[in-house]
Amino acid sequence: MADFRVDQAAGLRRLLGGGRQLQVVAFVAGCEGVGRSLAVANLGVALARLGKEVLIIDEHAAADDIAAAFGLRSRFDLLDVVQREASLAQVLLQPLHGLCILPAARAVKKLGRLSPPQQQTLLDAMAGLERPLDVILVDASVAHSGGFSPFSLAAQETVVVMSGSGNSITEAYSLIKKASQAFARRHFRILVNKVKSRADARSIFDNIAQVAAERGIARLDYAGAIPLNEALRQSFKLAKPILAQAPDSAAAAAFRDLADELLYWQGSDGGSVEHFIQQLLHLSQRITPNVLRA
Repeated sequence: MADFRVDQAAGLRRLLGGGRQLQVVAFVAGCEGVGRSLAVANLGVALARLGKEVLIIDEHAAADDIAAAFGLRSRFDLLDVVQREASLAQVLLQPLHGLCILPAARAVKKLGRLSPPQQQTLLDAMAGLERPLDVILVDASVAHSGGFSPFSLAAQETVVVMSGSGNSITEAYSLIKKASQAFARRHFRILVNKVKSRADARSIFDNIAQVAAERGIARLDYAGAIPLNEALRQSFKLAKPILAQAPDSAAAAAFRDLADELLYWQGSDGGSVEHFIQQLLHLSQRITPNVLRA
């Protein structure tokens, strides 16, 4: 377990503290099977347990979404709000205090084609959230025709999730390269999931970071590592967060450390939810099916 604890420098950063601004962090992956959604779900729980108000925006369809990780089922989508067929309160799911899930699989496909009245409806709905948000986590789908979702573009920070497999690393690098070339994204954080040790995770990160730097693609920072163990598998089967199912496990400790660190990441200037949605609507106009080349 000790391998996945934060270092002393991280502790000093926590003591120094930081401002309470809205943080928007997108989690992306070059391919499926790296455990991105499960990581986002558990990170959301860890942040909520730190007293933060957290919203997870989920770009995945039912049965493969964040709600399923908590044994819940989503009935509505953010698109229903935009089309005035449901209220935001009806769409939001709340698996625990301080954590809400916003299903948006259908909405994300329509963002670039919303009419001005629909855009205003979206802005008004998000501005009317009952509680001020501290953190928005985006669980981005890999299925976008452009390769990178509007929610990811509007986020202040982008975390690329990968495992130790060769295919995962190759696809992650390809995504970083395409996003860098098409959208001038020059900074990403790397979360290595499903690894046996911290040493393995650092080795994987060092290799991809060196290649990205040498080729002038982007600057990569190490976000951390999540160990794969039986407790994590069991929590997934039971649809319970690892922090509740096995709070003393190495994986639970790793998610707590990641949550602690995330709050002190120095991204772009924070702002309101309205500002994030305005950015989202603006950037969604820039994505077309051919904007990224393979």
